[in-house]
Order: sequence, then C-alpha cells, then structure tokens
Amino acid sequence: MAIHAHESALAEFDRATVWLNSEPLTADALHGRVVLVDFWTYTCVNWLRTLPYVSAWAERYAEHGLAVVGVHAPEFGFEHDLGNVRRAVAELGVAHPVVIDNDFAIWRSFGNRYWPAVYLVDQGGRVRYRHFGEEAYAETEEAIQALLGIEEELVRVEAGGRAAAADWDALRSPETYVGFARGERRGEPRAAGLALNEWALAGTWTVEEESALLREPGGSIAYRFEARDVNLVLAPPAGAAARFTVRLDGGPPGDAHGLDAGPSGEGAVAEPRLYQLVRQAEPAGERLFEITFLDPGVRAYVFTFG
Repeated sequence: MAIHAHESALAEFDRATVWLNSEPLTADALHGRVVLVDFWTYTCVNWLRTLPYVSAWAERYAEHGLAVVGVHAPEFGFEHDLGNVRRAVAELGVAHPVVIDNDFAIWRSFGNRYWPAVYLVDQGGRVRYRHFGEEAYAETEEAIQALLGIEEELVRVEAGGRAAAADWDALRSPETYVGFARGERRGEPRAAGLALNEWALAGTWTVEEESALLREPGGSIAYRFEARDVNLVLAPPAGAAARFTVRLDGGPPGDAHGLDAGPSGEGAVAEPRLYQLVRQAEPAGERLFEITFLDPGVRAYVFTFG
C-alpha cells in the first residue's frame, strides 16, 4: 500500500511546481524507492565538487531502485532566476530530476542548513542517512547500497576542472563573502599591505548586502591567499559582459591561470556564476591575487578556494 504523502519525508515534493529534467515527482510516486535528496545551489564550489559522485550514483544504482533528486535552494538573488538555473543544469550536465525550491519549503521540511547536503530516504519515506558538505563519498555510497540491499564495488570517479577535489593539505584560505551581510577580514586598499586572508577593494564600489557593485571602470579586488585554486562568484552588468585582468604577485598568472582566465590573465564575466580564476599545478605558499575590471556594473559575491 502506498504511503500517504503526509507520512513521508518527501511530502513537500507534492507542493513543488517547477521541475527540471522530469515531470513533477510526488511522495507517493517515489514510495518503494530509495531517494537521494541533494540540496544544492549552482554557484557553490563545495557542491560542484560533489556533483561527479552524485551523478555516478544516479547512473549506477537507478536499476536497483535509487532515485536522485536535486533540490535547488538559491543562495544569491540571481540564483532565483529559472533561466540561470536551467543554463547551469545544462552546462554542468546535471541529468537527474531537479526541483526548484526558491521559497525553501523543502529545505525547511528537512530541517536543512547547508549546501551541499545529502539525505537518503528509504522505501517507506523515512530519512535514514544524512551528510553535510564534501567528502565521505565511500560512507555515503555504502549507505546507499545498504538501503538498496546490495553490496558491490564502489564507483570510481575522476573529477577535473571546477569539480576537482580541493587540495586540503595546502588550503589555508576560507570562504570569504564580499557583501556587508557576511563580509569579514577586509583590509586596507593598499594591496601590498594585506595579511594572509585579508582582501581589499580599490576604485569606486558600492558594498551591498550580498555583493560589491563596481560603479566605474578600473576597479579591482585584491586577496592574499594560500591555496591551489582561487574562485570568485561574479555577475555581469545587465545585458553586457565585463572584461577583467587577473594578476598573481603583480604579474600574469601564466600556467597558474584558471579555467576562466587565460595565461595573460584576461577574461570576461558574461553570466552570473562561479569563475575559476587561478589553478596552480601545486601550492606555492602565500600569494597576492588581484582582479581588475575594465567595465563597470560587475558584482562580486564570494571568494572560495581549493
């Protein structure tokens, strides 16, 4: 007998109206299957690094009765825009069903507080496992197998690009927000005087709740970091792109350039998303990162590192 929606941890799925990659899924429709619920937001680097594993589990265990559902709960204002989420789903190759949770109803029903977060719901609609953040991939997959009643070799995942695992041993720089609501460790504009993990704006900026908005061309952000990767969530001016130049210790990044900047440091902000600006072959201690924008109207949200 099918479980009633109000008895299932998935009950809020019944009230969700916007789904990608699938017709709407209800608690009753998912009854009898193990469901992996993946809370995410598309600019979150921590989630991006888990995606190859979630996708591999969706493919491997579908025939055994696993359903994977991504719950997109936006962190920033532009992530509420369905067009932006659709583009991210396509560009990132998210093939499993995604439900849009702009009002955080599903988020609240799980009592969730994190991006990313994985919950495993059993065939009867009960949450049987949860994990917050990255890592614990073997533990999570073993929990999937236990709920499915199978025992197999675990998937092998080789992730590259933005999804490559962080170099945790060398990572000394934390996630850093630029907007005033959560901004911290802001230093003096004279970049050479920044201490490790201090950052500074130069030029004409307006610091808003979520982001800093560049008002005139030539504005820059500097950050003294210690990590392999430097990422920055950026949004372009309305209807245009914003060109930028990246510098490491005052010079072009060369072979240390990220996916979104060339060896000379040049790139452009054309859509609101996470930009990988530096990826070093190996960590090189403390370094000074600077990005200068040639065009006004760009918004900077949060630094992340890997």
